[in-house]
Amino acid sequence: MDNRNIIIDVSWSGLGGIGRFTDEVSKLINGVSTKIIYAKCTSPFAPIGLSLNICLCRNVDLIFFPSYIPPLITFKKYVFTIHDLNHIDLPDNSSVLKKIFYRFIIKRGCRKANKIFTVSEFSKKRISDWSGVHPDKIITVYNGVSEVFNQDVKPYLPGFSYLLCVSNRKTHKNEHRIISSFAKADINKSIKLVFTGIPTDELLMLAKKNGLTDRVIFYGFISDHELPSLYKGALGLIFPSLYEGFGLPVVEAMACGVPVLTSTTSSLPEIAGDAAILVDPLSEDEISNGITSLVNDTGMREALIRKGIIRAKKFSWHNVVKKIEKTLAEECYGVK
Repeated sequence: MDNRNIIIDVSWSGLGGIGRFTDEVSKLINGVSTKIIYAKCTSPFAPIGLSLNICLCRNVDLIFFPSYIPPLITFKKYVFTIHDLNHIDLPDNSSVLKKIFYRFIIKRGCRKANKIFTVSEFSKKRISDWSGVHPDKIITVYNGVSEVFNQDVKPYLPGFSYLLCVSNRKTHKNEHRIISSFAKADINKSIKLVFTGIPTDELLMLAKKNGLTDRVIFYGFISDHELPSLYKGALGLIFPSLYEGFGLPVVEAMACGVPVLTSTTSSLPEIAGDAAILVDPLSEDEISNGITSLVNDTGMREALIRKGIIRAKKFSWHNVVKKIEKTLAEECYGVK
């Protein structure tokens, strides 16, 4: 690709999951110039700011937005990325203003864009059903696993065995059921349940109610540098989320050689394949039994670890970038 004609918007660099996608892709992509299109990218006025800033971009044939916010108006061709529709699918993540924004800005962007990237076949179907655009216009590129997540990572050793839940207190992370299910699991009572992030009073009360005050621990903010070791030291990842556009912790844990329990819902069976214990996230009994098997069944643990390492290799950032480069070349130059 000719780097005089295609630019990538890096406004979201360092900002959450979209920032991770932006940073990993922008590091590897070839023949594309990076450019900050609109610094206040999380503002509700971002589509207007994008439109104004794009007017200043000269000699540009195509713009790639790794985020889900398109320009309000532009005569230049663009491709943008919708990772999922959690802001309209999940009541706790939604609001009247978000629904209006998606209906009049995001849906319009879907119609105007040359192509839409997304991170799972689950998200592709949801985007197509919701926006009315043809599925062929939506390209599933998936997410990748950074090379810092690997089998050779030095494990975190806190002096006790633990199961890990990489989470953020949002309701769809299913943390109430995780704690209740952990209390019921037939496992050694010295094993603790470690959550990333800051606890809520409600979760602390639930842990106390279940007699888990000393066994449920919240570790606060975990940096990207610390996370691989935290995965590696765990007996397993417990991730029975109700909704994920991709579910990056699943494959990050697998890459570190850690067995995974996750859900039968949304994108998670697609991402995990047969390399994880899949449970109904609405069933505390299934989650509890899954935790028991993950900890106590040595043969199953070994099989999950082997399969997980292989599975994680399917999700590399290099593969993601290859798909993106191919689509951008087709849209900019008609190259197949």
